[in-house]
Amino acid sequence: MEGLEQWKNHAEQLSSQVLQQCKEQAEQLSSQAHEYLQQVPPVQIYVAVAMLLLTSLFLLSGRLFKRQKANTILLTGLSGSGKTVLFYQLRDGSSHQGTVTSMEPNEGTFVLHSEKSKNGKVKPVHLVDVPGHSRLRPKLDEFLPQAAGIVFVVDSLEFLPNCRSASEYLYDILTKATVVKKKIPVLILCNKADKVTAHSKEFIQKQLEKELDKLRASRSAISTADIANDFTLGVIGEPFSFPQCQNKVKVAEGAGIDGNLIEVEQFIRDHVKS
Repeated sequence: MEGLEQWKNHAEQLSSQVLQQCKEQAEQLSSQAHEYLQQVPPVQIYVAVAMLLLTSLFLLSGRLFKRQKANTILLTGLSGSGKTVLFYQLRDGSSHQGTVTSMEPNEGTFVLHSEKSKNGKVKPVHLVDVPGHSRLRPKLDEFLPQAAGIVFVVDSLEFLPNCRSASEYLYDILTKATVVKKKIPVLILCNKADKVTAHSKEFIQKQLEKELDKLRASRSAISTADIANDFTLGVIGEPFSFPQCQNKVKVAEGAGIDGNLIEVEQFIRDHVKS
């Protein structure tokens, strides 16, 4: 017992000595650090702290950005083209024919009606029906940063009287900086294609390309800087065609009232991955 007590006392003394040495070393390092900081100009310290904070914020924002994958599909086009009917068909399979023209964006995040019966994981889509009235079109810019794709709806029945207006709106979309830089894909949907007197998608595509070519020439003539738009459309010196766009542009047919939206649903699923 006496030997055990001696060993215990010896261990306590040794532990105390080690702690004292650590304390003295810590005080010495703290003193040296304090002296060093006093020699460093305050401006350098502030810059170092600022750089550390900025680096931390940059890394954090980068991680958050990677997590936020675009899942928004925008429906837009002239008033009366059938965007709102399209929205409701995609959401719940009903045309809601009582709704004619929306003055505020219809917006929702949901699984497409045609995919509700599918087994397995299906990613919800954030769908936004942007009003087509000229005064409300700037609302489109609010959603573009999150856009995975744009569905530009054209009325196949009343196309010719509205060709110029539709082309002007489409021109503005295709030359927006966000659309060009992010290469946001655009689906031009020729709606109401089920009607006998509806124009074909081939005819509508050719007419739109001709009108866009005229718009490019007239707007470039007004100003070489093209103040109204961020980018010049197509290849200068060549007749405009959709393949010249930096983003993918496709023309398709559909019928909102009848629910024939196979190409629209395929476009959505191609760009909003499950």
